[in-house]
Amino acid sequence: MTGPVRSVSHALAILRLLAGTSPLSLSEIGRLVELSPSSCLNLLKTLVEEGVVERDPRGKRYGLAPAWAASGALRDGAAQMLADRARPLMAQFAQSFDAAVGLWKMVSRERTGLIARAESDAGMRLHLADAQRQPLGGGAVGRALAAAQGIDGAELRRRFAPVRWQADLSFETYAGQVREAGRKGFAVDQGFAHRGVCTVAAGLAGAGAGFCVSASVLAVSRSAAEVEALGAELLRLGAALTPGR
Repeated sequence: MTGPVRSVSHALAILRLLAGTSPLSLSEIGRLVELSPSSCLNLLKTLVEEGVVERDPRGKRYGLAPAWAASGALRDGAAQMLADRARPLMAQFAQSFDAAVGLWKMVSRERTGLIARAESDAGMRLHLADAQRQPLGGGAVGRALAAAQGIDGAELRRRFAPVRWQADLSFETYAGQVREAGRKGFAVDQGFAHRGVCTVAAGLAGAGAGFCVSASVLAVSRSAAEVEALGAELLRLGAALTPGR
């Protein structure tokens, strides 16, 4: 009885990777899908000849051909690949900082969805429900995505409007928090989305600006300086999860 054809599996892994990020170099692709340079190059040459992948001769980078990128057929696979790579790093982060860690994906113009999570093994800890969804503008995740995507004021107001906050929050304050997230690289929600919970979030810039990683802790357990330090560490985690880094 024959098993899977490894070259086909590797080709699909390359396509899923390219569906979830900006164009990558040969060495970046080989490292992320765990292929030798020669094997990776042969597969990429075949995919280019078949019209599925395009190569930019100036930057020597590879990306999905426009028709394949527009179809969206490979995006779920790309998200799963990112989630699989993220889980061990998220688990380490959760344990080190006693935080509930989430990897989020923008699933529509209205919602984000949780695609991976991790938490510490402390007796008292926060917990993220599997596969939950939330309004696109909600929480630290909504602010971080808005900052990473550089959206205009009208789109920001559209995202803000349907969110139900647990503490009063004006649009002007929210917009200022998004601008601050743009400067720092991470966003903070101090009890507006969930009372008593502080959440920090950072967008994954190299993943199509549609993915975000978050860390949630009890608000009373961290000082302002500790929240800033948590944000800085979350930026490092985000960079580690970003394809091509």
